[in-house]
Amino acid sequence: MEYRDYYKILGVDRKASEKDIRKAYRQLARKYHPDVNPGDQTAEDKFKEINEAYEVLSDAEKRGKYDQLGSSYQQWQRMGGQPGGFDWSGWTTGGGRPGGGYRVEYADLNDMGGGDLFSDFFRSIFGGVGGQGRTSTRRQRAERPGINGQDLDVTANISLEDAYQGTTRTVRVGSRTLDVKIPAGAREGTRVRLSGQGEAGYAGGRSGDLYVNVQLLDHPQFRRDGDDLHLDLKVPLYTAVLGGSVAVPTLDGDVMLNIKPGTQSGQSVRLRGKGMPKLRQAGVYGDLYAHILIQIPTQLSEQEKALFDQLRSLHGA
Repeated sequence: MEYRDYYKILGVDRKASEKDIRKAYRQLARKYHPDVNPGDQTAEDKFKEINEAYEVLSDAEKRGKYDQLGSSYQQWQRMGGQPGGFDWSGWTTGGGRPGGGYRVEYADLNDMGGGDLFSDFFRSIFGGVGGQGRTSTRRQRAERPGINGQDLDVTANISLEDAYQGTTRTVRVGSRTLDVKIPAGAREGTRVRLSGQGEAGYAGGRSGDLYVNVQLLDHPQFRRDGDDLHLDLKVPLYTAVLGGSVAVPTLDGDVMLNIKPGTQSGQSVRLRGKGMPKLRQAGVYGDLYAHILIQIPTQLSEQEKALFDQLRSLHGA
């Protein structure tokens, strides 16, 4: 009997994780699936080989027994063993080795193209379809012929105003166009999931999902920090010195802000609830921080210069 290297068949390392094994299987099964290669006997045989490898490596108990066998087989090869000379008696089903006696059941042999599903190697080590044994595999029906589609990702660029109000974007996925609702409060990196709108599955496998990744465009006036907004607020010198009111822009319209006399440049004023809506928390908003920038007049009349001179003299500057 010829040893079958299931790791080589799937193209993975012997230390591969379950995730790596599953990923390799999906890629190969999609490539060689009979529905994708109608009438191609070579592809069908390859597909069965891939499924056999996955049947073993995706099952922790079977993989453990197979790894023990592999270690013994490789050691025998290193010691100069010749093909056909390996002692299989301790590894075949019912040979007294722990883990022997498996029974693998599929609901319909035609799901796998008919004929023998497994090689003589597999049947000898793990038993075959309908074979008698002490243990039954955790898969009791033909799950593998259906290949699930991959999840897909697309990007949607939105403005800060769109993120504030919520918006709809049209995205293109292959030849399809889909309208995607982006909720109010969406941030950079927010992902909107459209179930079943990813890559189509094969042979009854489910379609993948589509993930729309939100990318927020820079705003000329506001800076976003989580659910809070920041802006630089220019305040005339005279208002900063004497006090007064200035209009503060927000994403919901201007509001009037009272400036206290003697306000310094660099001070910040917090406007509660004037920031971004919190994602999926209706009616809850972050805050807006206005950072004061005092405007110094640059074009003064002679009279204005004289008045400033008088102020300087009064303060002894």
